[in-house]
Amino acid sequence: MIRVLIVDDSAVMRAFLGRVVGSQPDMELLGASPDPLLAIDRIRRNPPDVITLDVEMPRMNGLDFLRNLMAVRPLPVIMISSLTRQGAETTMRALELGAVDFFPKPDSFDQLEGSAQEIAEKIRAAAGARIMRRRAPVAHAPAAPVQKSNFAPLTGSTRPRPRPACCIG
Repeated sequence: MIRVLIVDDSAVMRAFLGRVVGSQPDMELLGASPDPLLAIDRIRRNPPDVITLDVEMPRMNGLDFLRNLMAVRPLPVIMISSLTRQGAETTMRALELGAVDFFPKPDSFDQLEGSAQEIAEKIRAAAGARIMRRRAPVAHAPAAPVQKSNFAPLTGSTRPRPRPACCIG
C-alpha cells in the first residue's frame, strides 16, 4: 500500500485528493492537513510514502516546507498547485528543492474530476522514487533556515524503502 499525506489549504482539493487516493486499491490516505505545520505532527507519527503539497498556504509556504523537509526527512513530494505549470518558475524551484513531480490545479471542477487517474499515476510513480537528503541549498536561491524546533522530531527512524531497479544511484 502506498501511504499518502495531502497538504493543501483548500478543503475542496483535500476532499478531491482524498477521494482519488481512497478509490485506489493500492493506496491508503494517512490524512489531509490544511497547512504544513499541522502536517509535521502527522509525518512524525506516521510517515507517508508520498506527500501531495500545495504552494500557497497559511503559516508556511509550500516551497519553504519542501526545502526544510528535504533537509531533515526526505520524502517523495508531488506539488499540486495553480502555480505549478509546465515551465513555470515555481515548478522549476519545486523540482530543484526535491519535489519528484508536479500537477497544475485545473481551472474548473470538470477538469479536476477528469484528472483523477493522472494524479493516481503520479502518486504511484512518486512512491518508487529514490529521494536523497539535500546537503546544501540550491546555489542561486536564498535558503531559509531549517526550523529545527518544528522539523527536528521528524528525524526519527524511517522505514526502509525498496529501490526501484530502474533508478540510478
